[in-house]
Amino acid sequence: MTPLQPVDRAEVTIVVDNYVDVLMAGSDGVTRYNATDWGARDQLVAEHGFSALLTVEVDGRRSSVLYDGGLTPAALARNLDILEVPVKELRALIVSHGHADHHGGLEALFERYGRQRLPLLIHPEAWQERKVVFPTGGELHLPPPSRRDLEAEGVEVIEERGQTLLLDSTVLVSGQVERTSAFEQGFPIHFAHGDHGWEPDPMIWDDQNLIVNVDGRGLVVISGCSHAGAVNVLHNAQRLTGEQRVAGFVGGLHLTGGLFEPIIGPTVDAFVAAGIERLLPAHCTGWKAVHAFARALPDAFVQPAVGSTVTFSASAGLPG
Repeated sequence: MTPLQPVDRAEVTIVVDNYVDVLMAGSDGVTRYNATDWGARDQLVAEHGFSALLTVEVDGRRSSVLYDGGLTPAALARNLDILEVPVKELRALIVSHGHADHHGGLEALFERYGRQRLPLLIHPEAWQERKVVFPTGGELHLPPPSRRDLEAEGVEVIEERGQTLLLDSTVLVSGQVERTSAFEQGFPIHFAHGDHGWEPDPMIWDDQNLIVNVDGRGLVVISGCSHAGAVNVLHNAQRLTGEQRVAGFVGGLHLTGGLFEPIIGPTVDAFVAAGIERLLPAHCTGWKAVHAFARALPDAFVQPAVGSTVTFSASAGLPG
């Protein structure tokens, strides 16, 4: 097991996501962005991408990392500014996997805030050029991040297939996720460009997530797309830490589209069995899956939206 140190408090703020709604009400442990002037020029924006700010607190000391960077620099920079995220106080950047909707906005950090000298954690297979080939014959190209450009900005690129501990061993980057579920079989129309041209790449091995253990409450898991399979992501976090309680799961579960809708049922069943306290199914989860989770887990379900912050504290009851 990985020696993950518990935290007193964990806050997850959604910086980039597919959905924004400034009229949504908050609840216990869930704070929504409070827009005060719709006439202002700058407002939060949504796009097909994901980025989350994770802040952990131990003995009154707070530290933050940024997980993923959304698709475009314009969206990431705008939302960071509006949410008043103290970018210069970030301790690390983590890329969930090499698809552009999770790293494309990172250059905004350097354009706006200069060279940050931050460590950036990434799986070595994230640099591959990739594409999705649809049954219609259409293709969606997924450009990878540029290591040269990142290093030119002063980022310390750290490649790792396995687990990495950050922030005094309070944040675990999962590394490559163990695949054990029978029904999560990857993305069959996904390809990577290798030594012999375009080759099938259904497993997307670079998919990795963040794990925090809130003292007395259990795990908080943040996942960009869960290409490893959302149930595999969940069970892998439990296996790595030895902690079975799950206080929260935030991020994409990649259950959208005809290829993945058949596994919505068993995925929902597994999350119900895990007894998750808070679930924010964001980004690529898909309309049908989001509604299935909302029906099956009405007390745990929280509609994610850009600017929302969910808090998990080391106390009994609901987060907050």
